[in-house]
Amino acid sequence: MSFWQDKRVLVTGATGLLGSALVKELIREKADVVCLLRDWVPESEMFRNETVNDVTIVSGAITSQSLVERILGEYEIETVFHLAAQTIVGVANNNPISTYESNIKGTWTVLESCRRSPAVKSIIVASSDKAYGSQKLPYTEDMPLMGTHPYDISKVCTDLIAQSYARTYKLPVSITRCGNFYGPGDLNWNRIVPGTIRSILKNKRPVIRSDGTTIRDYLYIEDAVSGYIQIAKRLEQNKNFFIGEAFNLSTETPITTLELVNKILSLMDSELEPIILNRSSHEIKEQWLSAKKAHSLLNWYPEYSLEEGLKKSVAWYKEVLK
Repeated sequence: MSFWQDKRVLVTGATGLLGSALVKELIREKADVVCLLRDWVPESEMFRNETVNDVTIVSGAITSQSLVERILGEYEIETVFHLAAQTIVGVANNNPISTYESNIKGTWTVLESCRRSPAVKSIIVASSDKAYGSQKLPYTEDMPLMGTHPYDISKVCTDLIAQSYARTYKLPVSITRCGNFYGPGDLNWNRIVPGTIRSILKNKRPVIRSDGTTIRDYLYIEDAVSGYIQIAKRLEQNKNFFIGEAFNLSTETPITTLELVNKILSLMDSELEPIILNRSSHEIKEQWLSAKKAHSLLNWYPEYSLEEGLKKSVAWYKEVLK
């Protein structure tokens, strides 16, 4: 029997790229999934692939402690994946207060609610590689969190609040820090992978907002899901060892934005030339992660190379946007 069979799981942020993919996998593993949704997002992959029909939907805000406590209690939740967040750096720069509200208050609301709910056995909180700020590369989990700009700071606070609840209250929390997700289901055209693919499919030149030299690592969404699943299992099986631990999930293959766009152009047999705007601001120039801790403690390794993940992504967008 699957570890997840009949396990009662709460997923916040379930209509996002990661949330939709995670819910799909949990349903496949026969889990009993509850999703807390602030907004009804019909274009989300969770709606498109109809997994929404296999979950319990609760509408409301992640910042409502009474609501979160009711969900945990009434549905006897055992595992919580806290993914809900405002995730776009540009939005955070333009409207930091709403980002702080959802990302920081949302995190303490979930954790305080879990502290009051004895049925909860494991909680996975999504931090980010942005929490590390600008420092020696690659980032490792023992480095200080040195984010500077609004989105980065919101994830530093998310991360530290989770660590605080783990250390102070022995709450069974582990933390993920990942690079940039991509893959089927991402319809946020401001992100470089879906935006580039859609432009090429429309025979339009892809647009790079930065100067093209920023360096990131990219993680295919199915690999991210497998990492989250593995962390949650290990946390429940060995709380004393995994409580408060953070894990980087990464392919450890950094690439510049221009190189990434050119790779997509090549995979799609396009001769279009990218437009480089050089207008981005408040973004860290170079970021990538070491995943050695996840390799050694979780036996987690990404299944997809960047090229393999991009090929699967291109095929999905061709089907969806045809």
